[in-house]
Amino acid sequence: MEEERPNNFIRTFIDEDLASGRYVGVATRFPPEPNGYLHIGHAKSICLNFGLARDYSGHTNLRFDDTNPAKEETEYVDSIQEDVRWLGFSWDDRLYYASDYFGKLYECAERLIDTGWAYVCDLSPEEMRAHRGTLTEPGTDSPYRDRGAAESLDLFRRMRAGEFPEGSRSLRARIDMASPNMNMRDPAVYRIKKAEHHRTGAEWCIYPMYDYAHCVSDAIEGITHSICTLEFEDHRPLYDWFLEKLDWPQPRPRQIEFARLNLEYTMMSKRRLLQLVKEGLVEGWDDPRLPTIAAIRRRGFTPSSIRIFCERIGVAKKDSWIELEWLEKAARDDLNQEVKRVMAVLDPVKVELVNVPDDFRMTVEAPFFPDAPSRMGSRELVLTRELYIEREDFMVSPVPGFRRLSPGREARLRWATYVKCVSHETDAEGRVTLVRCELSDAPTTVDEKGRPARPNIIHWVSAPLSVPCVARVYDRLFKVPRPTGEDLASELNPASLVVRDGARLEPSAAGARPWARFQFERLGYFMVDPKSPAGGPPVFNRIVALKDGWKGGQAAQGGQGGRKGGM
Repeated sequence: MEEERPNNFIRTFIDEDLASGRYVGVATRFPPEPNGYLHIGHAKSICLNFGLARDYSGHTNLRFDDTNPAKEETEYVDSIQEDVRWLGFSWDDRLYYASDYFGKLYECAERLIDTGWAYVCDLSPEEMRAHRGTLTEPGTDSPYRDRGAAESLDLFRRMRAGEFPEGSRSLRARIDMASPNMNMRDPAVYRIKKAEHHRTGAEWCIYPMYDYAHCVSDAIEGITHSICTLEFEDHRPLYDWFLEKLDWPQPRPRQIEFARLNLEYTMMSKRRLLQLVKEGLVEGWDDPRLPTIAAIRRRGFTPSSIRIFCERIGVAKKDSWIELEWLEKAARDDLNQEVKRVMAVLDPVKVELVNVPDDFRMTVEAPFFPDAPSRMGSRELVLTRELYIEREDFMVSPVPGFRRLSPGREARLRWATYVKCVSHETDAEGRVTLVRCELSDAPTTVDEKGRPARPNIIHWVSAPLSVPCVARVYDRLFKVPRPTGEDLASELNPASLVVRDGARLEPSAAGARPWARFQFERLGYFMVDPKSPAGGPPVFNRIVALKDGWKGGQAAQGGQGGRKGGM
């Protein structure tokens, strides 16, 4: 299920650029740093960049910004490619790396030195920060700012040769230390970093800074529209400055900024996500509670649901927070069209039908799609003398408004017939262990006006015929809508994962393979976890509930009890 593509201000800019003849086509790029796993904020950028190129019959490059070897790993390169493919996009043969251009970037840096627009500075990083000034006070010129081109060029080449220790020198752009834009106060262009690079090994010991490498890489690749998140708006003058001082041929790329995705009850900071993983507060980068694309995929979201979500939230110029319900609704709307309905009981309590024989069997037909019974056919369900119902569907002392099974009260079994509770048993702690019911073809109770009552419908599975499974009921990772990350442990939702070890599943879904998705009637959408242990019962991840169950900071858990997953 795909959404109609709305217009936005970026499309307006592109339309204007094409109409004016500034560009003859559209070329975008997605330039991730290979220093972590992508998250749903990156998914928005992927959908935007690849989607724009598709709609304008252009192309999108996948380019890794691998200019900081101390934090980059091949593992991240591989995961990023997998994520982009999973979302449904292809870069064809246009896979690039900033490291592809290290030679060209170095050549351009020498040109900046030759033309007087860059100099080698001997200030340490700490001293550079001290000279930078503040938002209200201008910076102070480096004592090396007037160093001549010949001397700077010699020192830069010696930096390249590895003569100087890390942090002892840098190449800086000569712009304006009094500029109101802090990014224009003689920013660093190259720094010494003696670290092994994942592609170039020890060939280089100086590496370009992002602001410099990014714009030159865009220009080399012929990118027309360099679409960035809003935090790069103040970097745009520097982006344009580098290309201007390098006298780069026209047409040059146009940088356009849009608001990044801030999704409630989670966070998009790579640093905070890494902290969650390293401190063992989650199971890993693909823990289904995280906003990483790997985690979203493992939880059971479909690529189309993520594309729908990104289309619906649109593209804005101002940062804002998006309610998590937008993502959940996109998942429901997509899964509702494709996923078979089956019955499962996550927190079972046994029911015994006392007025039927031990070998009682009643076969009923149940469609996989109740709203379209002819679609994908149906399956047979067998009602036996012993069955399981959801623990929350029985209440010894019903509260006002409770309309399911309780002593003396009736309920209708989904796709089957009626049962009436005649007695029950509890253990020493008062926990219900058995419910005894009588089976009937029609309701036997009447309302206050003497009319036949309409009992509520509850789901069930046969005790002897159902199969065991494990249900992992996921909910919001944080208990506050906008976590700060200052004290992660205190902000985490302790009920973000509830594990139901004793769940039972109807036979038609037995043998479901990893990645198979179902709607468990009344409970939500679930998928078989690809990491289900071999030889054991299948593990089902809850993708999303059938409706929003978050009230007052507490997650709807589908009944009391259960084993809470450790954070």
